[in-house]
Amino acid sequence: MSAATLVALRENLKALNLSSMARGLESCLRQAKETGTGYDEFLLDLTVDELQTRAESRLTRRVREAKFPLLKTLEEFDFNAACDLDIRLIRDLSGCDYIKERRNVIFLGRSGVGKTHLATALGVDACKNNYRTRFVSCYALVNELIEAREERDLQRLIQRYARYDLLILDELGYIPFSKEGAELLFQILAERQEKGSVIITTNLGFADWTQIFGDPVMTAALLDRLTHKAHIVNCQWDSYRLKQSLQGKGQRPEKEQ
Repeated sequence: MSAATLVALRENLKALNLSSMARGLESCLRQAKETGTGYDEFLLDLTVDELQTRAESRLTRRVREAKFPLLKTLEEFDFNAACDLDIRLIRDLSGCDYIKERRNVIFLGRSGVGKTHLATALGVDACKNNYRTRFVSCYALVNELIEAREERDLQRLIQRYARYDLLILDELGYIPFSKEGAELLFQILAERQEKGSVIITTNLGFADWTQIFGDPVMTAALLDRLTHKAHIVNCQWDSYRLKQSLQGKGQRPEKEQ
């Protein structure tokens, strides 16, 4: 291939937004000459590299948009320490069919058992499958909603949160909301009903959610929406953080003594 043809081909690839193919063109040409690769395999190698680069860029963009506080994966989760966890269900959820079906996932359990880790890992898997994902603590979201209302920007914010394929709400129940905050969070969840999936981590059983939202009628309506066809995961094993702390002191959790 002449130098002029190489330059023209590279420019054409850039104009077609095939930037990775343009960058890898000379390398693939050199490799094809050395190995005697046919035209069909040469073109296949170029397109595979382009698709891989685009997938990596898309994942980076989705993860950045999700705003995970820490990146966690299912491979890093200690399933051996999570007795009674339905591992098959978690593996199925990692395939993201629940997002296609617009179903919710609720992790119930005490602090330190890995609820946030599991929720984050499922969020990362959603990003890998090109789903728009957003991770936010309930307290931070409520504060953001209150500020938006004060600035007369509430509806725009509610619509933005409604557009995510997956919304992960972390730590529901750790801090009680004001009446205004509870009502605003209800609006977010009501707007997403049958439009997108929600993952919630909470340290409270459903019977105690009235402590958070105050109004029993609103709480019942919210639970009805959230739990309809939802996957509910009870995380009843011992706290990882407590185990690590006690092991550091040479002790064991009381139930193991």
